[in-house]
Amino acid sequence: MTGRAVVTGVGHYLPERIVPNSEFEAMLDTTDEWIKSRSGIERRHFAADGEQTSDLAAHAARAALADAGNKVDDIDAIILATSTADLTFPSAATMVQAALGMTRGFAFDIQAVCAGFVYALSTANAMILSGQARRVLVIGAETFSRILDWSDRSTCVLFGDGAGALVLEYQDGSGTSQDRGILAIDLNSDGRHKDLLYVDGGVSTQTTGYLRMQGNQVFRHAVEKLASTAETSLEHAGLTADDVDWIVPHQANIRIIKGTAKKMGVDMDRVIVTVQDHGNTSAASIPLALSVGKARGQIKPGDLLVTEAIGGGLAWGSVVLRW
Repeated sequence: MTGRAVVTGVGHYLPERIVPNSEFEAMLDTTDEWIKSRSGIERRHFAADGEQTSDLAAHAARAALADAGNKVDDIDAIILATSTADLTFPSAATMVQAALGMTRGFAFDIQAVCAGFVYALSTANAMILSGQARRVLVIGAETFSRILDWSDRSTCVLFGDGAGALVLEYQDGSGTSQDRGILAIDLNSDGRHKDLLYVDGGVSTQTTGYLRMQGNQVFRHAVEKLASTAETSLEHAGLTADDVDWIVPHQANIRIIKGTAKKMGVDMDRVIVTVQDHGNTSAASIPLALSVGKARGQIKPGDLLVTEAIGGGLAWGSVVLRW
């Protein structure tokens, strides 16, 4: 027998406030058509005053637990991927732990920006296969609206707030690519590209800072690196793009999503797309898309999925899993 970390439940949460592209027309030299043509985004959600990242994460966590049929006492660990934690410390994950009433196990944050959820899945998978935890709640949650420069039309129209979560648990497998669960993972980073996407502030500089991005350079790296990491994970799993039922990409930009699918030779009717409704929710975007894809009836048990993401660092990676 070969152990596998299997997804047993998924859920998401979006703040109530919906912000259409038209809302930016009054404050910026931009239009709905300009935003849609360059990003595919039509609307996004922004957190309310006083609504913090851990609040969004806790809502998504409850939805995932309900979908899995689990109670909080069934969970051994919480791993929360975020770049916009409530406080410098303690971790937002421990705040979710408290909100859920979880008094056992452990909780911590992971920060790899938009690739954070892929890194969190990798960490949860390793803990489950090593026997350190049997059932892990993996969450991606962000309030990027709090770090946007509202005078910069090239960035502030792209991002949104939200959270997604899934329950990952140990199950026996056969050791073949037909197993349910995580089959392969590929992680990468290259700190030489820090200046392409970053926040110009932080604790050691005693400033909050705003998100800064060289969009054209990020696009150039994204398509190549996302296709490459996805193909590497598939190769590790003994599979090819022809075996894939769904690509569930980081929802950053429709042009990146289409470019990556084309480079992999996968038709867009096999790609889960939610960017039009949510914008770029960074570490939340993959679990959000997984939850929406399941709710739509697209993702079904036994489907082979590839998730891939790239973010500041640059950090990028992919996961191959069978639903």
